[in-house]
Amino acid sequence: MGNFDAQCDLAAVVYGGGDDPDGLISGFAADLRRSGHRPVGVVQLGRSCRSDNPELGVVILPAGEVVGLASHDGRHASGCRLDTDRLASLAVRLAAAIEDGADLVIINRFGRSEAEGRGLIDLVPQALDADIPVLIAVPEQRFAAWIRFSEGMN
Repeated sequence: MGNFDAQCDLAAVVYGGGDDPDGLISGFAADLRRSGHRPVGVVQLGRSCRSDNPELGVVILPAGEVVGLASHDGRHASGCRLDTDRLASLAVRLAAAIEDGADLVIINRFGRSEAEGRGLIDLVPQALDADIPVLIAVPEQRFAAWIRFSEGMN
């Protein structure tokens, strides 16, 4: 397996309401695997936790395991909310996978949790400290928060 050449250590796919960052990132990860590279991380299934997508989840890379991240407690009109315990457990699993080595770390979203310093955001400096580039999907409405966060990575 050759080295994964990255032009920069930290890249964001900024997307708007009609865009599909998950399909783009999933295809990119599949291309990397086919060429012998090891992407580690998560790709989101669906746009968000809404009534039309009550089973918010992610695909864990490289294994392809699907993990649900929705909590259905009946109190939310949208039908579900992000289960922070499941997300924390996922972060621990991904941190261990990064320690095992990767050519790229993929983070499904710079969402509200990440913008608030929670969620999967601690994986970004862990990967960069290990000289592993990071790819993350950033919704347009969180781009300013992303810039504030990512400038701290320089």
